[in-house]
Amino acid sequence: MRMHIAVLGAGVVGTTTAWYLRQAGHEVTVLERQSGAGQETSFANGGQISVSHAEPWANPAAPRKILKWLFQDDAPLLFRLRADPRQWLWGLRFLRECSAARTRHNIIQIVNLGTYSRDRLQALRAETGIQYDQREQGILHFYTNPQEFEAALGPAELMREFGCQRDVISAREAVALEPALGCFESRIAGATFTRHDESGDAGMFTRNLAALAAEKGVDFRYGTTVLGLNRSGDRIEGARIIEQGRHSVLKADAFVLSLGSYSEALARPLGVNLNIYPAKGYSITVPVDDESQAHEVSLTDDEYKLVYSRLGNRLRVAGMAELSGYSRDLSLHRCKAIVARASALFPKAGRWDEAEFWTGLRPATPSNVPYIGRSGLRNLYLNTGHGTLGWTHSCGSAAALADIVDGQTPAVDFAFSGK
Repeated sequence: MRMHIAVLGAGVVGTTTAWYLRQAGHEVTVLERQSGAGQETSFANGGQISVSHAEPWANPAAPRKILKWLFQDDAPLLFRLRADPRQWLWGLRFLRECSAARTRHNIIQIVNLGTYSRDRLQALRAETGIQYDQREQGILHFYTNPQEFEAALGPAELMREFGCQRDVISAREAVALEPALGCFESRIAGATFTRHDESGDAGMFTRNLAALAAEKGVDFRYGTTVLGLNRSGDRIEGARIIEQGRHSVLKADAFVLSLGSYSEALARPLGVNLNIYPAKGYSITVPVDDESQAHEVSLTDDEYKLVYSRLGNRLRVAGMAELSGYSRDLSLHRCKAIVARASALFPKAGRWDEAEFWTGLRPATPSNVPYIGRSGLRNLYLNTGHGTLGWTHSCGSAAALADIVDGQTPAVDFAFSGK
């Protein structure tokens, strides 16, 4: 049955949701407060389509690391403790997710969704010819800390068991795959390689897909802020919006919540409880300086939790997670820490003194598993809480949600919401 569906948010997740719903034959309106698609968390992320990045932050080793990092300003994962009950509740649930059994469960969910999503992205690319500085050369995880490498072997084996072919390789094999690593081969304790992973500019993809979706009839209403949703019984009757200074209510048959870190606040008054907290991430983007020294394969520096992507003639390095509320203030110290690590590893690859700094709020759940599916209200659907993997999971999440809206069973084994 054809419906009018309002998608709240035009990040990579909201935009792909709009695309797949339109492909399913629905009338789609997208409400976005920014002047265009992909202007917030999707704008300058790490760029990886990383099924292999499936080990959640919450794992048995995490509590000890977090304690060590608590007062380290450039720590990969930093809790800036606040008088915020939601942060503390999120943290308590995070600790619960650190058990071995929960970690295994969450890895399986993330791998299954990631593999399906990568397949959907490839199919969309073949169908549309969309361009976004994409590379299909895999992702190489390298380790300069022997303990970190040993700790990665178990999760890598579990990922292989569930279809993500993450191969364990030596330092020499890593350098053969990516010669740019040769300058510090002696420091590499080991590596893993996932041949079928990809990379690309998520912001460019989102903008280009929004343009394609608009050509197909999706109505993108930019500069429109969603103030709240009107509930009547077990249904949403409309979205309260402000557009060009005018307040109104947008009516639709169904609504999809894809507002990233802001989803929780919009859902809470409706009685829909989402355990999402913003995790501020950082990235730098620099021009390539020496082509012969710049990496071609997308890389993950697991000790420092940084990812490196080649986006045309640019290098993107991203990482770190800071749980400090909704502030988007940019920490120069943390950005410079990324520059210091990247320039130490690849000193001639980029013009590091020209780095562009960026920060964004990732919508993190304690398990790193997103909310996809029904909300408990009949016509409100969820596609949010993807944390660091919004780009990786966007096409699969959107395709699955379109199936759910149409009463069909998605072709992926995943714990969907509202089942």
